[in-house]
Amino acid sequence: MKDTNKHQGLRNQLVKQLEDKGITDKNVLAAIGKIPRHLFLDSSFEDFAYQDKAFPIGADQTISQPYTVAFQSQLLEVEKDHKILEIGTGSGYQTAVLFALGANVFSIERQNHLFKKTSLLLPKLNIRPKKLIFGDGYKGLPESAPFDSIVVTAGAPFIPQPLMAQLKVGGRLVIPVGEKEQIMTLLIRKNETQFEKHEFGDFRFVPLLENKN
Repeated sequence: MKDTNKHQGLRNQLVKQLEDKGITDKNVLAAIGKIPRHLFLDSSFEDFAYQDKAFPIGADQTISQPYTVAFQSQLLEVEKDHKILEIGTGSGYQTAVLFALGANVFSIERQNHLFKKTSLLLPKLNIRPKKLIFGDGYKGLPESAPFDSIVVTAGAPFIPQPLMAQLKVGGRLVIPVGEKEQIMTLLIRKNETQFEKHEFGDFRFVPLLENKN
């Protein structure tokens, strides 16, 4: 599992590209510049790992394009020791970025194959989320709630009520909502019953799956 000067150079180019596309959060850019994305991909994709593209990771899932990871991370406004719930661990790349931002990450994955693979990979990279869970993301993680923020890394046809309920007052939920294409949506919890909603244009994600077998 090598991370070379060449890889770092490619990451620096990627960070510049993300800045040019409008990512302004310096901490997010630094995290993207630090995480070896090529190690989260099948080795056949290594030469393309620092292109701003999504790639398949098995089980009909993808590793999100770096711009999407950076955009969602920026919307979260992560601070050190924030307690963050991630729905859709996938390859673990978004998990790694949140960890690099100093967050305490709780992450749920619905696909057992990916859950096992990522559970082995992250410790090898010294990335240690608080919890990795094999489960149904629609239900969230009530036993560890409330969370400073929640990020959903798959397209949801609607905003699951349990996720809204598990957010702290002042907390932020970032979720792509829609069937074939999704609108990136931010909900900010104002009080026990009210949420402020913001929308940030079209994105494309794999579907958020429920009903874990």
